[in-house]
Amino acid sequence: MTYKGRIVFAAALTAMTLGLTACDDGDDSASAPESPSASAPAPSDPGSESPSAEPSDDGAAPAGGDVTAPGSKLKVGDKAVLPFTYGTDKKGTIAVTVTAIEKGAEADMDKFGAKAKGMTPYYIRMKVENVGGTDLSYASLRLRGQLAGGGPTGVILIGDLPGKCDSETAPRDFTTKGASYETCSLSATKTEPVAAASFDEGDAYSDSPVLWTS
Repeated sequence: MTYKGRIVFAAALTAMTLGLTACDDGDDSASAPESPSASAPAPSDPGSESPSAEPSDDGAAPAGGDVTAPGSKLKVGDKAVLPFTYGTDKKGTIAVTVTAIEKGAEADMDKFGAKAKGMTPYYIRMKVENVGGTDLSYASLRLRGQLAGGGPTGVILIGDLPGKCDSETAPRDFTTKGASYETCSLSATKTEPVAAASFDEGDAYSDSPVLWTS
């Protein structure tokens, strides 16, 4: 699979810049509308490895402070306890509960420009809780969409859709055990529907992500 060049679009009505990288096997001669260039933050370092454990299908949160095993398959509404690293100096344990995987309208993708034509957005809504009590203020978490057939969407979106799917960073006081906030990850597809949300950060989860399905 070959990823074509990264395209940046300006969302004029929201004064935000959104980036779109699409997996496209066809001609890539179409050009994007002129807009101010923008760069996305460098990806964070992978998270620390979690203790090894057998994948679980029971959807229950682990007891005794253990993290959810790589490869676990949960349902929307279930909580996963996960090791989390953001940047080079923030590390801790979080609990993630996917509360909904919602299908949006194709017209919602208009802000991404011509390359997004034919794409259907999906909104992965979640609650994130600080379990370890370490300073994770201003960190951000992204879950990826997985297709009904089990494969990736082939589309990477940078940004959000204000009012539809707002990607929030952790608040300033996300430094104590029990602190929480809600956020949304944007996914999109031109083929099969998005049927699951995936956490694949860190060496232990990159090949065996935790999945939430409806």
